[in-house]
Amino acid sequence: MEIISQNKLFPGLGIESTKLDRMSQSAENLGQSFQKFFTDAINNVQSLQSQSNNLTKQLATGEISDIHQVMIAAEKANLSLQFVVQARNKVVDAYQEIMRMQV
Repeated sequence: MEIISQNKLFPGLGIESTKLDRMSQSAENLGQSFQKFFTDAINNVQSLQSQSNNLTKQLATGEISDIHQVMIAAEKANLSLQFVVQARNKVVDAYQEIMRMQV
């Protein structure tokens, strides 16, 4: 992505190419940090669902008898999945809104 060419298109703006380069790099870092956040969230959801499944199996086989622990683990997994899905929906909505913008 070359932002320097935009400075050539609009020379009267007085924006230095080094400032544009720094802005470009910070945007890339932000994208990478958001990607890491989302990947970590998905991995967390997966581990919570796996834990919930294990506790459910243990309850079914009689290894544990505390149904409260199983229900709490299941609800944690459910809530974390709902959070990730809603975050994804908001990102998709924001992307679609940006695509509808007229330039």
